[in-house]
Amino acid sequence: MTLSRRWKLFLSLVLTTAACQGSPSTTPAPASGPASAQAKATTAPAAGAIQIDGSSTVSPISEAVAEEFQKANPDKRVTMGVSGTGGGFKKFCAGEIAIAGASRPIKPAEVEACGKSGIDYVELPVAYDGLTVVVNPQNTWAAGGMTVAELKKLWSPEAQGTVKTWAGVRAGWPAEEIRLFGAGVDSGTYDYFTQAVVGKEHSSRGDYTSSEDDNVLVKGVSTDKLALGFFGYAYYEENKDKLKVVPIDDEKPENGAGPITPSPTTIADATYQPLSRPIFIYVSRKAVERPEVAAFVDFYLDRASGLVSEVGYVPLPAAVGTLVKKRWADRTTGSIFGGHGSQVAVTLETLLSAPASAAAPASAAGSQP
Repeated sequence: MTLSRRWKLFLSLVLTTAACQGSPSTTPAPASGPASAQAKATTAPAAGAIQIDGSSTVSPISEAVAEEFQKANPDKRVTMGVSGTGGGFKKFCAGEIAIAGASRPIKPAEVEACGKSGIDYVELPVAYDGLTVVVNPQNTWAAGGMTVAELKKLWSPEAQGTVKTWAGVRAGWPAEEIRLFGAGVDSGTYDYFTQAVVGKEHSSRGDYTSSEDDNVLVKGVSTDKLALGFFGYAYYEENKDKLKVVPIDDEKPENGAGPITPSPTTIADATYQPLSRPIFIYVSRKAVERPEVAAFVDFYLDRASGLVSEVGYVPLPAAVGTLVKKRWADRTTGSIFGGHGSQVAVTLETLLSAPASAAAPASAAGSQP
């Protein structure tokens, strides 16, 4: 989906909402994502609406699907919100939304929260993403690449108050302040980045500009010569005329020699490590009892492959897509990641092919129906 197309969708829904503030029960809420990560799903959605919230990374895909679905089904309504992966799971496990977008797998505390509320879920990978490290176009020193060890040196909790300049990351780089931009702490992107780079989820320095709205991060880096940031690949693709990508070297020969630049090819073949990852939607088993929700997810999985590429992410391989559709058709609940949150260098085909009993239950009562 092009930027102009997103704005067209967003503005049309905003105008519709503004015109109908007096009757929210018959009006879709504004879409969000790259066009507006500030919109939030309501806690008392319109009856019959298909409510989605969660990851800003996944929202471009869900927006694209929602637009096409509503064209094909003008009597159906999709409400969109972007609370970040963690924020989306809070609403999801409270039963406030039907679908949560997530840029990392569900975590133990979220599994427990869903269990206490009796929320079983179907976990569905929908695309691959590569977390992309970017600098300002005027940056002439980091364009050759950084190592994972250097990223850890820069982003670890111990770096706060000590690694303040570019020279502090690598000798010979400018002795000028380095200004950091990254995902908010409710974001699955933050969780995955800290796990992959620092080695512990939700562990990083705190003195950086954070936002759940990736457009804020894009603006921050694109207007500051000394900035460095990270976010999903689609946001880099959409803004690559005003950003410079930083190739990453994980210093493991099996993934290729030297720094690797993220691209659809290197993300799909997993040579861009450790920052390649799957992204997901989670669907409430209870919500699936509503025909419009089941129809929307059917539509999502049928159309996702083409729309994923259009919004800048990497489609799942055909074999993986088939396994995902089977998981949905069987309404298999639980997480193929054991409910343990972010995991680095995973193989979806292997995990999806494993017996259902190997997955963590969706809740205390979760099982494959």
